[in-house]
Parts: sequence; C-alpha cells; structure tokens
Amino acid sequence: MKNRLTRRGFTVLGAAALATPFLARMGQAQTGQKIRFSAVFSEQDIRARMMAQFAEAIGKDFAYEGFYGGVLFKQGTELVALQRGNLEMSNIAPQDISNQVPAWSALTSGYLFRDSAHLTKFFASDVGAEMKELAEKQLGIKILGPTFYGTRQIGLNSTKKINTPADLAGVKLRMPGGEAWQFLGSALGANPTPMAYAEVYTGLQTGAIDGQDNPLPNVDNMKFYEVMKQIVMTSHLVAFDLLAVSGKLWESLSDAQKAAFQKAADEAIAYSTAEHDKREAELAKSFAEKGLDVYTPDVDAFRAHVQKAYLDSALAKDWPQGLVERISDL
Repeated sequence: MKNRLTRRGFTVLGAAALATPFLARMGQAQTGQKIRFSAVFSEQDIRARMMAQFAEAIGKDFAYEGFYGGVLFKQGTELVALQRGNLEMSNIAPQDISNQVPAWSALTSGYLFRDSAHLTKFFASDVGAEMKELAEKQLGIKILGPTFYGTRQIGLNSTKKINTPADLAGVKLRMPGGEAWQFLGSALGANPTPMAYAEVYTGLQTGAIDGQDNPLPNVDNMKFYEVMKQIVMTSHLVAFDLLAVSGKLWESLSDAQKAAFQKAADEAIAYSTAEHDKREAELAKSFAEKGLDVYTPDVDAFRAHVQKAYLDSALAKDWPQGLVERISDL
C-alpha cells in the first residue's frame, strides 16, 4: 500500500507541476479578465479536455486558469466560493444546489433521467429553463449548462452477488457528503458512508468502505478498478454537474461576451457528452477483460425501490408539482 499511496501522491504533485507552464502559456496568450476554474475531477478527465476547448474559445478576451483535483476548493465548497466572489467558474453538483434550493433535490433523484440525451433535452426545454432560473435567482450564479459525466454504477471490493436492493443491506457504500447524496445511498439499500473523492481508492483498498458509486469513466480515471472485484450495472443516476460562473463575473460581461461565452460552453459540453457516451460503452468491456465481474442486476427492482423512497420522503414535498411527470414526458 505504501508504494501505491506514494505513486498516487506523485501523480498529484506531477499534475500540479505540469499546471504551472500551462497557466504561464495561457497567461501569455490571454491578457483579458482572469477566470479561475475549480473542479474536483482530475486533469485526465474528459471534462478537463472540455475545459481546455472552452478556454481556447474564449482566449482572446479572458485569461483562463484551471485547477483540478480539488486543489483550489474542496468538493462541495465551490458553490459558496462562487457566491462569495472567491471563484469565477466551477463545475457545481446539483446536490450542492439542492442544499440551498430544496426544489432542486428532484433533479438529484435516482432514475429520473433515462440517458444523456434525455438530460440534454431537459435543460433545453421550458421546464429546464424554469429550474435554471430558480437556481440562478436564489444563488446569484449563471448556469451555462449540464456537464454529463456518465451513468453511476456500483463498484464493490467483495464478490457478494447483488441482484436487488436487499442484497446491499449493510454494505458501506461511499457517497459524497451532503444530505442528497446520502439519501441516494440509502434509497439504493446500502449503508451510505461520506468520504472525499480523493480518499476513495485508499478506502476501497483498506476496507474502510465496501464500495463506491461512480460512472465508469471516473472509475477508470481514478483507477478504482485496481481495488474492486465487481461492477454492478444499476444505472441508478445519470450523473451531471452544472458548468457555472459567478453572478459578479456574468454581469460584468457585455452582451457580445455573454453570447460568445455561452456558445463556447455549449460546444465544449456537447464534445464532452459525446466522449463520455463513447467511453462508457468501451469501459464496460475493458473492465470485464481486466477480471472484474461486470453484470446487470434486477434494475426494475432497484428503480421501484429508489423511486418509492424518494416519493415517500420529506424531500418530495419541496418538488414543484408535476415536475417529475414533465421531465418523464420529454
């Protein structure tokens, strides 16, 4: 374990070292307003390439600085940083938005969206615009669009077969911190355990947790597959964050800059979504070839259990009337 931890530590340090000349080059090419972007995902993530594309598109007017792996702001703190003016841009989890805007907890519920196309269609629809406006007004941010990063599956470091939610009873399943995430873990039938994203590999390795839930590209990026024995394809959540900027930054832009900013974001997000869809299909086969047991449980049983848990919970009382039905009908 010592060698593994050392190697992972070196990776983080190496990424930080590599960031310096990248930022220097960006600074030389860009003399406009500085935009610091903070995210928990790594520089190897498809979304990091998404942001590189975005940075290039806005390069004439803005000096982009990207901070990855949670080195600038930790997971869950980015939204407050935007609101306080301590950060210009980030990838915000809808679960963090729901902490301040309870109606948004509907968008964090399991089995709500069918796939990335359904998610994209929602945010382009009237009902999606209503939910965006609700968050923007209450939080003082501008949401540029949803950054899909895969469909969440359950990965375990044991060989116990999982077919229904009952089989997850007592399983310590790592979930991000926050009520919305912990509720999802419980709804799946597991014992949710909060843990920072950067600590998950070691948690699986030492047995501090029995499993984690993440899209397959994340499992690959963070090498979780090295300390897992199986992947249960529950497909319980179409995972997305929100590419967002501070209200202070957005209001400082001219109409032409806002249009260019949005166009750059739309194109980068579309690229990232297509890449994630392609990568997910490849990785299911790849992990099986690496020796992991990759299989599909009784998804109907999981869907029924999860949806009932949400509808019976106190969370649902804050959901706008008819919202779930309007999303389902898209």
